[in-house]
Amino acid sequence: MAEMQRRTHTSGAATASRLSLSELAPDTFQSEIRAMTTECDRIGGINLAQGVCDTPVPGVVEAAAHQAIRDGYNIYTRCDGMTRLREAIAAKQRRDYGLEYDAEREVLVASGATAGLHAAIMALLNEGDEVVLFEPFYGYHVNALKSVRVKPVLVALAEPDWALDVNALKAAITPRTRAILLNSPANPSGKVFTRAEIEAVAGLAIERDLFLITDEIYEYFVYDGAEHICAATLEGMRERTIVVSGFSKTFSVTGWRLGYATADARWMPAMGHFHDLIYVCAPAPFQVAAAAGLEQLPPSFYTQLATDYQVKRGKLLCALEEIGMEPAVPSGAYYILARATRLPGRTAAQKARSLMAATGVAAVAGSAFFRPGRGEDLLRFCFAKRDDELDEACARLRKL
Repeated sequence: MAEMQRRTHTSGAATASRLSLSELAPDTFQSEIRAMTTECDRIGGINLAQGVCDTPVPGVVEAAAHQAIRDGYNIYTRCDGMTRLREAIAAKQRRDYGLEYDAEREVLVASGATAGLHAAIMALLNEGDEVVLFEPFYGYHVNALKSVRVKPVLVALAEPDWALDVNALKAAITPRTRAILLNSPANPSGKVFTRAEIEAVAGLAIERDLFLITDEIYEYFVYDGAEHICAATLEGMRERTIVVSGFSKTFSVTGWRLGYATADARWMPAMGHFHDLIYVCAPAPFQVAAAAGLEQLPPSFYTQLATDYQVKRGKLLCALEEIGMEPAVPSGAYYILARATRLPGRTAAQKARSLMAATGVAAVAGSAFFRPGRGEDLLRFCFAKRDDELDEACARLRKL
């Protein structure tokens, strides 16, 4: 009996020794953004950490979602989305940028812009490839690349206005580089890349024969006369540019997980395959709702969006300036990076928790958007909030 027990124990130990996480699995399972959201929820604070965009949904979009459910749009669509929405997205790209995409072969409706990005990198990149992207960066971009064993190569933008150093970009490109990933308007900095900067990026993409993947989810959130440039409109760029965007921010439906990608017909079948493999399709009733929004909302909706958010930006900038946090003025998106020098704590994460303990307002450690050792004196604040909640957050901050 003792011998049998010994063998069972030994066999169990041997089996257990083979149970481990993959090489891709992260050491930390909760991002700093989600960690702050969790803690903010626990104390009943005001969450300026996560870009949840809890502003009202346009009436036509909300009504269409309800009607679509009642009308039975509750089953699978094509893996690349229903025809009506693909045609509406193609029309939107034509209206906004003069870009012609074949709705049947060059548009993918995705389960969020993140899913569109993931489908693109799975379809176009190989293990060991390198992708250049800019710092400060959005963590999902970096981690999505790592998840397919692609190496992110960071090019730091220069403070205070996060200017692009073209020579640094050139130096970052190696024989293993397959793509550049550009987020404009950018999270977390709010930088809107200028036409000259995007032309420089595009020129290098053509010269080195690279893909350009653009995350344009904040395309309508631009301020002070800044202009969003879609790189696919530049000469020679349409065939090599994968445009990723979505409806989460524009229609205030971050929880619907509805985005899209537009790309040359050579790349789209493989992108659709991987989107199907992981997500099957985007939620059907929400596809109907997004199509209704694209079809029915007037151009004034998008200009008013920028106007409204510029007012929100101004409120938060004033509060941060008054308490000496030296905010950088963003030209786009809906985030503000501000100095946290005066807050207690050695790291940005500690400073963010000190701020929340003192005010009940959650922000994100700037270090979440930089390589180790950088961003420790910055916090990111999100102003995509209802006016009453944003006003309360500003009042609490002023008590510092």
